[in-house]
Amino acid sequence: MGMGLKLGEEDGGVIISDENPKLKASGINAKDMIFRADKIDLKTLDMQLEKHLNSVWTKNVDEHKPADEWEIDLAKLELRYVVARGTYGTVYRATYDNNDVAVKVLDWSGGGASETAAMRASFKQEVAVWHKLNHHNVTKFVGASMGTSNLKIPLKYPSADGRNSLPSRACCVVVEYLPGGTLKQYLIRNRRKKLALKVVVQLALDLSRGLSYLHSKKIVHRDVKTENLLLDAHKNVKIADFGVARVEAWNPCEMTGETGTLGYMAPEVLNGKPYNRKCDVYSFGICLWEIYCCDMPYPDLSFIEISSAVVRENLRPEIPRCCPSSLANIMRKCWDANPKNRPEMEEVVTMLEAVNTSKGGGMIPEDRSPGCFCLAVRGP
Repeated sequence: MGMGLKLGEEDGGVIISDENPKLKASGINAKDMIFRADKIDLKTLDMQLEKHLNSVWTKNVDEHKPADEWEIDLAKLELRYVVARGTYGTVYRATYDNNDVAVKVLDWSGGGASETAAMRASFKQEVAVWHKLNHHNVTKFVGASMGTSNLKIPLKYPSADGRNSLPSRACCVVVEYLPGGTLKQYLIRNRRKKLALKVVVQLALDLSRGLSYLHSKKIVHRDVKTENLLLDAHKNVKIADFGVARVEAWNPCEMTGETGTLGYMAPEVLNGKPYNRKCDVYSFGICLWEIYCCDMPYPDLSFIEISSAVVRENLRPEIPRCCPSSLANIMRKCWDANPKNRPEMEEVVTMLEAVNTSKGGGMIPEDRSPGCFCLAVRGP
């Protein structure tokens, strides 16, 4: 430890002997330093000793434990600025090994032991699911860091809110950076002029192919929504955010609970009943409606009203009269109240590929003309 304590004979004091070079430099003889024993905070000394030993132990464990195949080299990671903050962490724009990436950082420094354990479990689950995936319509996983007490992530540029440091206990997921933003943002930008039918079908095909791939790997996303879908520079859709994804249980009864986002959640999920991959099919149906309409489902209802009406009254978004029957039929099949009646995502891909987009068809924005015209060409 470099510090020895021994009781002195003067006034019940404690003489501290220290080989610290700072004491030598100051010209103070450690043997001449006398402190009263009753003035020493032994509890603080114990806490400092325990903290030091824990730090040494953690460091030794981290140095000797084998690295996981997805573990990144933090020395190659440079965070640039904050892109978004959410419930599950903060997303940064960054570079890793000189490549553009997005980094989701979770902080484990606050909260109680149970909360920290839940965050660690969620993080490990996300990494376990994501690092094995390889598909054109799934965001590419680069790597991750589990986070330890001595984790330091370099931050070259401060964030927009002035923060220029990260918590000492953190974990991060590094994925490819997609410049197109979220599909939700793209739809909002096109809310007034809408999208051409061929664009609608192409976006839906990207999503359906990505989900079909996940389901072929026995993975249920459980939170399919336009906010969790990203666009690359060519407007290709890529599924992201596997924070609540999990390997599909052999027994559906093992998958229960309200997991997902209201408005996109299947009735069986809202009702707390067993569910399977067909809950993603339901969410896809809602997303397909949203892509076609460039609008929000149930904009005038509260969360409680949506939850109740979807389960008890079979509430679904209203399909515009101008929507091609081929597209409308896919929506209705996907959001059927009975999961068994919903198609597999592989079937949805086939149905979308059969949609004829050569004749256009679509809606006219409300500010230009009331109602909708089935022969009007959508988009530019």
